[in-house]
Amino acid sequence: MSTILRTLRNLRKIGLKAGQLVGKDLYGNKFYENLPEELPLRTRWVDYKDKEFDPSQIEPGWHAWISYMVDKPPTEDPIMQRKVRSWEPKEHRPVLTWSRSAYKPYNTTKNKYSAWQPVAAPR
Repeated sequence: MSTILRTLRNLRKIGLKAGQLVGKDLYGNKFYENLPEELPLRTRWVDYKDKEFDPSQIEPGWHAWISYMVDKPPTEDPIMQRKVRSWEPKEHRPVLTWSRSAYKPYNTTKNKYSAWQPVAAPR
């Protein structure tokens, strides 16, 4: 654990985005890592290829590494060296949840409730 003064000195010396390049995934994202004793709260990060980034643009192996589930990045782990399997998508498909292209199911049942329509008595 480092002190605040040591952290500020290291930030001034190396900056916020200084670190060593660990690897690059199939989508073109670059993954970096700092030594944990230098900057305590930010040791692993990703630079997305696109400006409009989405967390779904990270491959599963890199996601496990960047969220500290595994210690070795996929470039060093022999289990993750299997590359793309036949059932995996070849390119990134964005999440369309809050877009106009989102899936909207068609409903054939009647609503149980209807909106209240106020009726004003004539005067």
